[in-house]
Amino acid sequence: MKHVPTLDIRRYDSDRDAFVAEIGAAYREFGFCCISGHGIPAAAIDGAYDAFRRFFALPAETKLKYHVPGGGGARGYTPFGIETAKDSKYPDLKEFWHIGREIARDSKYAEVMPPNLWPDEVPGFREHGYGLYEALDALGSRVLCALALHIGLPEHYFADKTNFGNSILRPIHYPPITADDIPNVRAGAHEDINFITLLVGASAAGLEVLTREGEWLPITTQGDAIVVNIGDMLQRLTNHVYPSTTHRVTNPQDENARKPRYSVPFFLHPNPDVELDVLPSCVTPDNPKRYATSITAHEYLLERLREIKLI
Repeated sequence: MKHVPTLDIRRYDSDRDAFVAEIGAAYREFGFCCISGHGIPAAAIDGAYDAFRRFFALPAETKLKYHVPGGGGARGYTPFGIETAKDSKYPDLKEFWHIGREIARDSKYAEVMPPNLWPDEVPGFREHGYGLYEALDALGSRVLCALALHIGLPEHYFADKTNFGNSILRPIHYPPITADDIPNVRAGAHEDINFITLLVGASAAGLEVLTREGEWLPITTQGDAIVVNIGDMLQRLTNHVYPSTTHRVTNPQDENARKPRYSVPFFLHPNPDVELDVLPSCVTPDNPKRYATSITAHEYLLERLREIKLI
């Protein structure tokens, strides 16, 4: 049976050529790979999850203090029933929070990257939340180094294109399902918008990826593994060499449906002014250029946020 492989990223330093070949093959096939050996302490992940659970347990009126109407969910809290997967009839069954990059307020990106909000009611939320943000940002940069090498680019090709990336850490709460006629999966079938997504804590069943054969393949992780998948921006940049694969979060069919589900994806974005123009190294006779025009990362992000009803 097919399965998304788990690769130890420490091999990037000890067995680089083989690791780059294996991770490249995994992404070409699935658009997904599980990464172990990343060195992010379990205590850091557990501390962040604890803080996020404590926030979502607050009364609705308290959480709504941190909702920014018209902000597209860029920072702070987004309540239930808003985000809707593209072409889905029903909104996703989730509420979430967005933590973004901390940048100087005189930065050229300040207009499109607002300051973070932090809930006063949850001690440790900022410390644990932004600590996990920085750890996943660093891990994502290492993964991008391997992906660059696999397609013939310099190792650090993406470094100056993501150092001010509009990246987002998104703690999500999926509530218990208490009715029998829920019309949607917890998160509808979709592709991610960004360069790559790193998902911490995918040990609970529910995440499924659509294979090339049109079958839904469950993904659960073991040990310290983190799920890392390709987003639409990197798919466009690499002319679909790295595919952005459809995935979803299903409703459990057993007693787990009556339990809440939490997950914390990190959406690694390029800098807002990066041009998403197809890389020449990814254009071949068998894979001609698929996009005639260029678009900036920020323009692309706005297009997609409109599609999923966040703006």
